[in-house]
Parts: sequence; C-alpha cells; structure tokens
Amino acid sequence: MAEHKHGTMDISVQEKTFDGFIKFTIRTVYVILALVILMAVFNA
Repeated sequence: MAEHKHGTMDISVQEKTFDGFIKFTIRTVYVILALVILMAVFNA
C-alpha cells in the first residue's frame, strides 16, 4: 500500500465544487425569499 501523508492531497477540485454548491444554494435561497415576499405583497 502507498504511504499517505496527512495534508498532501490536492483538493482544489473539491474546493471549487463546494464553492459552486454554496453559491448555488445562496442564490436559490434569495430567489425563494423574493418569491415569498412577492407572494405576500400581491396576496397570491
């Protein structure tokens, strides 16, 4: 088995994926909040 040294793995792809997921989630929450506010204002 290969020796593994803690902290040597390249995780740049995982970090970019996680950042994209967080951005997508935040934008989705903003859209949902905007829709809820618009529904409350226009009493839909």
